[in-house]
Amino acid sequence: MGVMTFTAKIDLQFAPKLQKDLESQGFAISRPPYTAFSAKKKGVTCTLYESGSLIVQGKEMKEFIEFYLEPEILQSFQYSHPEAHLDLEPHIGMDEAGKGDFFGPLCVAAMYADASGITTLLKLGVKDSKRMSDSSITKLAKKLRSEFPYTTIRLFPKKYNELYGKFKNLNRLLGWAHASALGDLATKTGCKKALLDQFAKDYVMESALKQKKIELAFQQKVRAEEDLVVAGASIIARSAFLDGLKVLSEEIGMELPKGAGPPVIAAAKKLVSQWGKEGLDKVAKTHFKTMAEL
Repeated sequence: MGVMTFTAKIDLQFAPKLQKDLESQGFAISRPPYTAFSAKKKGVTCTLYESGSLIVQGKEMKEFIEFYLEPEILQSFQYSHPEAHLDLEPHIGMDEAGKGDFFGPLCVAAMYADASGITTLLKLGVKDSKRMSDSSITKLAKKLRSEFPYTTIRLFPKKYNELYGKFKNLNRLLGWAHASALGDLATKTGCKKALLDQFAKDYVMESALKQKKIELAFQQKVRAEEDLVVAGASIIARSAFLDGLKVLSEEIGMELPKGAGPPVIAAAKKLVSQWGKEGLDKVAKTHFKTMAEL
């Protein structure tokens, strides 16, 4: 994989602290032209340029970045998306949101990015939506939707419950939704490569694509949100879910909580007492175990 390189921007006011810390960790300091300093020890070289660009290289850099640089200096944890690991081949990324939430829609998103788009995603600080606050997700999703081709499929509970009745299985329903979004975006962009955050055995998605006669280079893997395009899709999907939950909360006249824990059960009981089971059918995924607890 060639030389591994990690780059980050830092505020130059950190330079003295950084230099002092590195000296105490046994780095030798030198000052090549255009640098604040360069620090070197076995397995790691760390160079801070006058521009504020920090370049880290070497076989032992992983621990150095994760245990010192990120928590102490950068205070952000983007190492899972360094330039060095970026897959710059144009592709579609896919993810879903709302699958584990009793209330609200199920949302599937597909997003496309080419090489320059992927670099933009890195600059925007895109990461897996599970590691972001709701307000950051909403803000960033708006930006992504304006700059990247995407397709969202949002199934509100009424439609979702009806489809679940037909498919009798959440993974088959998800496969159908993912294949629909992917087929739409592949047609719009002409892109023939897609990566999906895996939610079931391979064959579930493969047969859904076959049924829709979609042919492309398709890969599914666990923790695919490490890929920036999949992470972008996860943000768009999560934002669609949050919007949908808000719409339903307003319609039913009470705050519908996320997830499937105790606050959800409490809200569901209140809802049933006001609206009966029909009320639930409108705002909740009725095949959840939560129903039995009511």
